[in-house]
Amino acid sequence: MFKGFYTVASGMITQQRKTEIITNNMANANTPGFKSDQSTIRSFPEMLLSAVSSTTVPTENGFALKKLDTVGALNTGVYLQETLADYTQGSIYSTNLKTDVALIDAALPIDAESGNQGAIFFRLENPNGTESYTRNGNFTLDGKGNLVNGNGLHVLSEAGERIQLANDNFQITPEGAIFDETGAQVGTLGVAFSANPDVLMKRDNGLFTMLDGEVLPSAYGQAGVTFSMQQSYLEGSNVDSAKAMTDLMTAYRAFEANQKVLQAYDKSMEKAVSEIGRV
Repeated sequence: MFKGFYTVASGMITQQRKTEIITNNMANANTPGFKSDQSTIRSFPEMLLSAVSSTTVPTENGFALKKLDTVGALNTGVYLQETLADYTQGSIYSTNLKTDVALIDAALPIDAESGNQGAIFFRLENPNGTESYTRNGNFTLDGKGNLVNGNGLHVLSEAGERIQLANDNFQITPEGAIFDETGAQVGTLGVAFSANPDVLMKRDNGLFTMLDGEVLPSAYGQAGVTFSMQQSYLEGSNVDSAKAMTDLMTAYRAFEANQKVLQAYDKSMEKAVSEIGRV
């Protein structure tokens, strides 16, 4: 009976966490460059139950031997194993702002070891000197003329340097080259490549980082990697709102079903204590 409580409780906790993930996806359906989270649910290993019994050997002294009788398998519930981001590209839309840039995937190789498709990101400089990565190209110029993202992190060039501009009258080519109002090239917008993006850590505000502050290699010159950029455009979120709503209702109903089973167990225990206990 108590094993049933644990099994049902694990199902409720799993569905609650799944609901939180889906709700966060829906809340960011209009966030530029947002990558939706996908959850993986697995069951705990089953336990094989056995009962200890004895058998009498037909001897003069009636010697008894212990033995195990198989009762059967017991399911120990489920758990949310991991949460992975979906790196498929979102839709591209116009903003008419020259500081906005959309990163457009063309050809990205599949990693032979993990089987995952690679991903590309804009490079950002953290306050401590390490790098963060994002698909949100909603940039602006700070008071010193540096190109920064919405959190004030500096956008890096291909050379790993900050990009400084006199004003927002600049041009970015599809290849990422940046030209100021005089026609002089200021630099090239930095783009990083991850062969297996599942190793990235997802942070707040659409940022991704590597473990231990490692730096991703440049996407320029990578074998099999092709991409382009479009100025005055942004990449939208890749959240499918209709699918997310359906998944949310499914998770809620699964939680509700587990809740009803839990209530049934509770009533059975109450009856066992109040009625059977009096006999």
